[in-house]
Parts: sequence; C-alpha cells; structure tokens
Amino acid sequence: MMNSTPTAPVEELCPRNTTITQYIIPGLYCVVFITGIVLNGVSGWIFFHVPSTKSFIVYLKNIVVADFLMSLTFPFKIFNDVGRGPWQLNVFVCRVSAVFFYINMYVSILFFGLISFDRYYKIVKPLVAPFIQSLNYSKALSLMVWLLILFLAVPNMILTNQSPKEVAQIKCMELKSPLGQKWHQASNYIFVGIFWIVFLLLIVFYTAITRKIFKSQLKSGRKSISVTRKSSRNIFSIVFVFFVCFVPYHVARIPYTKSQIEDHYSCQSKETLLYVKEFTLLLSAANVCLDPIIYFFLCQPFRKTLCKKLNIPLKEHSDLEVSKAKRGTPAQESTETL
Repeated sequence: MMNSTPTAPVEELCPRNTTITQYIIPGLYCVVFITGIVLNGVSGWIFFHVPSTKSFIVYLKNIVVADFLMSLTFPFKIFNDVGRGPWQLNVFVCRVSAVFFYINMYVSILFFGLISFDRYYKIVKPLVAPFIQSLNYSKALSLMVWLLILFLAVPNMILTNQSPKEVAQIKCMELKSPLGQKWHQASNYIFVGIFWIVFLLLIVFYTAITRKIFKSQLKSGRKSISVTRKSSRNIFSIVFVFFVCFVPYHVARIPYTKSQIEDHYSCQSKETLLYVKEFTLLLSAANVCLDPIIYFFLCQPFRKTLCKKLNIPLKEHSDLEVSKAKRGTPAQESTETL
C-alpha cells in the first residue's frame, strides 16, 4: 500500500500506467469491499449466536473481527488511488489505514495457524497437553496474537511523522523518519517470516491430520471412506485458499520493499514490482471474501446456526451420522470442527 515513485527526471523517461493503479485496481477493490462487508457482517452476526465452547471457535471469531476491520480500510485506499480525495487522505492512508490493513491481515494469518495447531493436538495427539484445548488458554493466545502484531505494526504509524514535501505527490516512505524507514523494513521482514513459518506449519499439521484420519477410517473397518474424503477435501480447501491469497504477495513483498529503500533499482523495475505488489495485495485482500465460505463448510456450529436463522433445513450426510455415534474419534472431530 505504501507506494514510492522515482524522481521527476526519471519519471519522464518511465511514465507510470495510471490505468492500472487508478482504475483497474480500485475497481476490483470495490468488488472485494462490498462482498467482504456483506459476508463478514453476516458471519459476525452468526458467530454472535454461536457460544465459544471450543478453542477453534474462539480463533474463528477473532478472524471474523480481523477480516471485518480489514474491509473497513478498503474505501480509504480506493479513494486515494483514484485521486478523488484531498492530500490529507494520502497522508492518512500512509500513516494509519495501510498499517491497519496489515495488522488485521497478519492477525488473520496467525489465527489460521492457531486453528491448525489446535486441530493437530485435538486429532493427532489428543492425550498430549490437554490444557491446549481449554478456553482460557485459547483466549490468552488470542490476546498475545493481537499484542504481538500491534507491537510490530504500531511504530509504523508513530514513525510516519514527517511533513510531506509536495502535497501533489506524497510518497509514503518520505513521510517516515530515518528510524521509521528502518523499522518499516525490519517489520516487513518479520511479518514475511511469520507468514512462511505459519504456512509451513499449516502444511505439516494438516498432512499429519490427513494421515491420522485415513488410518482411523482403515481401522474402523467401514467400507465407505466418504468421511475421509470429505475431511481431506476440507483440509485441502484451507491450504488452497491460504496458498492463493497469501503466498503470491509474500513472494513479491521483499523485492518491493527493497525497491522502495534502495537506489540501484531502475525505474522499470520499480514500476513492475509496484504492479506485482498491488495485484498480489489484492489477492490477500480477497481473503475476506473467502473466509466466510470456509466457516460455512468447515465449522458445523456456524453452519447449523446460519441454517436455523434462515429457516433452511440442514441435511446431514449418512456418514456424519455414523461418526456421531462414535463420539471422540478423530474422524468425527475433523468432520465437525476442522
């Protein structure tokens, strides 16, 4: 979100394609904003009626809050990118709303990591460290996640304290103090590191869960393996959404950050990295539209409450009914609460 532009002489040799940054990307953000507000508003309303009886529900509720707050930053970016607001709006985007966007994005990423961690211990190692499943533990972890991300991100607001040199062309990096530029770079590296750690752990945990479910189905002696297939499909959907929405941006973020700070990048390189960053960031923003779909298919209490509120009959699959008869099995846990 924090764009930098080359100096005037270089700009003349390498003009920016404003069609992409002022029309195409803002238009796509409008679609994401409207869809995200509606879906997350409904999700928040549903989760308000779902009791926090399990740790994974606590984590899901935090993701709903983060996604809704992230959606609220989109209008500021849209109006700023199309150039319809005053120069103070540009300063506000650099100083506040862009940072707020990243806060909620990484909070959401960490909570998806906690969900995979919670499911791993619930299904694969149910007898190890039972306190991990307690509500007090999950609430304490939730608080720690918010505090950690705020600690890393809030200084980017505070240290963006310089007056703009030209109100016509405000560059976010020029609004940062020397310490602010160093903190911006360091926090970017930390955030990218957090993402890759969470992503790798998510793959490890869900691979172990899939193996456990498959072995459980083989031991049960049932001919049907539809529960296993459904659980594996649900797990794959989480990893797939995570991969599509967040991986491209985190591949592009480090080169883009370096291009903002280091002088050896050519004008063409900076412009290319800007466009790549903006489109991949849009994919990350689109996650607010996909998360509510994940809630519906992967969280049975959410699905039941939604259907009840909308007076829609909920048809249970026969395999799920069989699994309900065997309380406490890993397959049942994965189908109901994964």
